[in-house]
Amino acid sequence: MLKKMGEAVARVARKVNETVETDSDTLDLAGCQLVSFPVAIYKVLRNVVRHIHFIDLSNNELHSLTNKFMTTFSHLRELYLEGNALYKLPDEVSSLHLLKIINLSRNQFRDFPEKLTALPALETINLEENLIVDVPVEKLDAMPSLKCVNLRLNPLNAEHLQPWVPGRIWHAQFRAQAFCSIPLSRHKDVIFCLHTQEVLPVQREIPSLLTSENLAREAFGLKTDKKIVI
Repeated sequence: MLKKMGEAVARVARKVNETVETDSDTLDLAGCQLVSFPVAIYKVLRNVVRHIHFIDLSNNELHSLTNKFMTTFSHLRELYLEGNALYKLPDEVSSLHLLKIINLSRNQFRDFPEKLTALPALETINLEENLIVDVPVEKLDAMPSLKCVNLRLNPLNAEHLQPWVPGRIWHAQFRAQAFCSIPLSRHKDVIFCLHTQEVLPVQREIPSLLTSENLAREAFGLKTDKKIVI
């Protein structure tokens, strides 16, 4: 055990030093057995933090991140935190004005991290395989840059997704074995398609018997600008 911990510490030190020595825009600490973000790293990176645009902390054992982390790395474009034990984000995540992608899949979020909806540049939110029931659909719909929200493998409350679709065309992706967790009868102006993975407006009643074939025919050839993955 001590040997493995020593190896993990050495790996973190090596990767941090590589970032400094090469003036890289990436800090990759994935799979380093971190239970918290090491405070010593702030000092080592103090002269290069403005140049760091990508941080990967995936597959560690993080339970939380601090406000200091968010304010220190405020120039991030992409942040990868999948495969940890996070259940909330600090308030200062709102300082990540340049962030485009955040991956929070395979964590412990029970509540949708609504502070993300204030980020003007955010394009992709991945919250696959968490414990989220309710989604702030109106706030997400108001985000100027948002293109994709991945909510697959969450125990979603379908009632809260009803306001999502009017006035918008959403791109959707579904696994073949789990067609849709939302009753289609509640969504008269969209169809969820397995084959083309698109959400399409329709002008007539949805067939009482929905097959992948007739859905594919409805979906053929249309494009969309936003997507929600459920």
